[in-house]
Amino acid sequence: MASIEASWDWLTTSLAGHEHAAPPAWAYWHARLMVVGWSILIPLGMVVARFFKVWPGQRWPAVLDSPTWWRLHVVLQSLGVVVMSLGVLLAWGRGVEGSTLALWHHRAGWVLIAVGWLQVAGGVLRGSKGGPTAADLRGDHYDMTRRRLAFELVHKTLGWTALPVVVGTTAAGLVMLDAPRWMAVLIGGWWQALAAAFAVLQASGRCLDTYQAIWGPDPRHPGNARKPVGWRVARRPHVHGDT
Repeated sequence: MASIEASWDWLTTSLAGHEHAAPPAWAYWHARLMVVGWSILIPLGMVVARFFKVWPGQRWPAVLDSPTWWRLHVVLQSLGVVVMSLGVLLAWGRGVEGSTLALWHHRAGWVLIAVGWLQVAGGVLRGSKGGPTAADLRGDHYDMTRRRLAFELVHKTLGWTALPVVVGTTAAGLVMLDAPRWMAVLIGGWWQALAAAFAVLQASGRCLDTYQAIWGPDPRHPGNARKPVGWRVARRPHVHGDT
């Protein structure tokens, strides 16, 4: 019992080691919204897009172009951007003055806001798709035009390189608020769980090339002649009889 009480006391103590003082309401909700947006919704949307382009139970390559991963990705990313934008509005013009850490947190936060909205703009401007579920087989994605290649390179690079900035900015925010230790433990545990899931899914070969997930591995499709964009993106060999 004593050890449980000691653990509870440690978890409810602030990061600086004294009784946690409640922050202003705007700071409290700013932190909540930014964590929900950038630490939960957006990373989950990224995991879905990377590892679930072929949905569990889908008989790929007999069944191509599952819409489930795409819809989930769009919903999670859109909600994440909206939530983080609300969080920024709450902190607008506040909390900049003070320590070097506060200034860094402020600037890094604006970088993340810019990245979030650039990702939305890139998605809108990514070009046409093409078949097999479209009216016309041809499209920027099907033909892997320069426009599509540029979108994939920028979209993936911005998304994945933003995550270390998210972790650092979140940690800085916790220190600035002198948050209770349980918050740091919970958020840190969440990131560790995501990293572990990423490692397991990557090792299992679930990171299938988007092009093949949509059109299959047939070499007659022009995109299959190009190297996939991204780190360790898998390609499946074409087997006679595959659609």
